Amino acid sequence: MDLKIKLQQLHQRVDSLKDQINTEEATKNAFVMPFIQILGYDIFNPTEVIPEFICDIGTKKGEKIDYVIKRDNEPIFIIECKHWKENADAHNSQLHRYYHVSRARFGVLTNGYIYNFYTDLEKPNIMDEKPFFTLDLNDLKDSSLKILENFTKTDYNLESILDSAEAMKYIKAIRKEFEREVSEPSDELVRLLVNKCYDKPLIASRMVTFREFTKRAITNSINDSISLRLKSALNINENIGKQPEPKSENNLDSNTEIPKYITTEDELEGFQIVKAILREKIMSDRIAFRDTQSYFGILLDDNNRKPLARLHFNSANKYIELFHNGKDLGEKILLNSLEDIYDQRENLHKTFENY
Repeated sequence: MDLKIKLQQLHQRVDSLKDQINTEEATKNAFVMPFIQILGYDIFNPTEVIPEFICDIGTKKGEKIDYVIKRDNEPIFIIECKHWKENADAHNSQLHRYYHVSRARFGVLTNGYIYNFYTDLEKPNIMDEKPFFTLDLNDLKDSSLKILENFTKTDYNLESILDSAEAMKYIKAIRKEFEREVSEPSDELVRLLVNKCYDKPLIASRMVTFREFTKRAITNSINDSISLRLKSALNINENIGKQPEPKSENNLDSNTEIPKYITTEDELEGFQIVKAILREKIMSDRIAFRDTQSYFGILLDDNNRKPLARLHFNSANKYIELFHNGKDLGEKILLNSLEDIYDQRENLHKTFENY
């Protein structure tokens, strides 16, 4: 059976049984042992899956790791388990102690939902503080499954894992730093960008202003990139199946109709936000749009008699027109930014319910 299907079934099992699992031992038996089995290891073979493996550390005798997984009689990774209610990120010190005496190259810390994979990229035989890879049963990504395949019994590949571990670790860390900079730009980033376009000293009193400018510039850049991709996708979908029209010898002849309006990226982004909100109530294919000279209309079932909202973005101020009080009683609301559309969730839901 496909690895993804097996993990999805395990996720359903965890969700259905978790309220009856009251101890760490029960978490191991009900959730973690099936996970080990999914990876292809024989949980009933004590030479392959060793529970309560003794890891004597200095003068501390009888220290035990929950599981050691062996291949060709060599330990390949160790697993430390916590109760499913505990944070899987908060207990790596215990795994850290066991790691170097176990002779395994990888350590796994899990609560049955989250599986954090560690190795020793920074110092040989000393486990890194942060995992290079995390598998979350609540969010099974194809990229994560591809990495996990290297840990299965049939496809275990030490070289492949180590080759990609450093990249995974630092890409994850860099992305986290980037997302932090997007939400709250640091002084270093503000100075780096502003000094390229602002020829005066960036004094402390101006830093607050330019930090906000930087944040807005980055956010707008990301949003514009997303809108451009959405627009391209919409154009592709609209053109699928259409036969190309014969070209005139001239680029424009006397019968060519010049469009009286242009659908903007802001309108498309606003449509996607409204669509995301209404997706909580209805299938996305029932939500359509029609652009006009006066407004950008968002319709239920592509029916002009069932307006869900209208975007008025053709002037200096942007408005959304809502119909929660009836389709003939549109109410215009000023938008300071496209994000303000999310504040109209209840009104958009009420509009649909009225139909």
